[in-house]
Amino acid sequence: MNTPLLEVNDLKVYFPVKGGILMRAKNYNKAVDGVSIHVNAGETLGLVGESGCGKSTLGKAIVRLLKPTEGQIIFDGNDISTLSASELKPIRRDIQMIFQDPGESLNSRLTVGALIGEPFEIHNLDSPESRRRKVLELLDQVGLPANAIDRYPFEFSGGQRQRIGIARAIALEPKLIICDEPVSALDVSIQSQILNLMLNLQQKMQLSYLFVAHDLAVVKHVSDRIAIMYLGHIMEIGDADEIYRDAKHPYTRALIAAIPEPDPSRRGRTKDVLQGDVPSPIDPPTGCVFHTRCAHARPQCVAEQPNLRETASSELTSHKVACHFDL
Repeated sequence: MNTPLLEVNDLKVYFPVKGGILMRAKNYNKAVDGVSIHVNAGETLGLVGESGCGKSTLGKAIVRLLKPTEGQIIFDGNDISTLSASELKPIRRDIQMIFQDPGESLNSRLTVGALIGEPFEIHNLDSPESRRRKVLELLDQVGLPANAIDRYPFEFSGGQRQRIGIARAIALEPKLIICDEPVSALDVSIQSQILNLMLNLQQKMQLSYLFVAHDLAVVKHVSDRIAIMYLGHIMEIGDADEIYRDAKHPYTRALIAAIPEPDPSRRGRTKDVLQGDVPSPIDPPTGCVFHTRCAHARPQCVAEQPNLRETASSELTSHKVACHFDL
């Protein structure tokens, strides 16, 4: 078995909740609470869940924009979870990020050429003339005109700004890109264009993606495997087609049932509807964190947290579910 490009082991990211006169930590927001995933070279792992489940926090921790509280992040055989900023600098060439809102992630005071050329400057690569030539090549790769190089981000539409963000992310030819809901802020008509661009770049450059989203339909379109996240925990993980066809966890089934059905003849089918709201990550439920919203919850679910285990149907591919029972 090949060694994964990225391996995350029991990762925790806690944020202190301070109070009192001395503003000491009185509790913790457990945004990511013991997550273990891996991404193989050349594949896309989709990470899905409701808003506030911790998926974006997980992505930012992997690129070390956030400091992990506990756990390991092993990238390309190296443990990067405790590296200093200077030690991380050469590794950042191989792991990049595409942000959700291109309007916020692009500095409006810099031209597009300066934004895309910045990675070359930071890592002291190439001459100014060579950088400009490479920026023009990157603009062509993402479908933007050459005259964009001397314009500013605010002169472009949301979809075009995301293309600029993608160009910046691929500038140094990384091995892994963390995609933090890269199409959720775009019009539906533009989303498919950006997704197809990302798939084409992945094929040409042999990229690996961790694709974070809340829309299971979008994730299925681009992912080889899918991980379902809820309240800081992985609920289910496996092959994308298998999870969509034969989901095992009640939460996964509810997310799939929420996907709009374009066929009128199928709209009356029974749906697994989620009840209630997501509990606070500051005071999560005991046992299985999903039991407060699960129609199948039993006393064991309240008392004992389930571990990710292989399902009975996972003969050809690994399909794991964090549930005490075979539902």
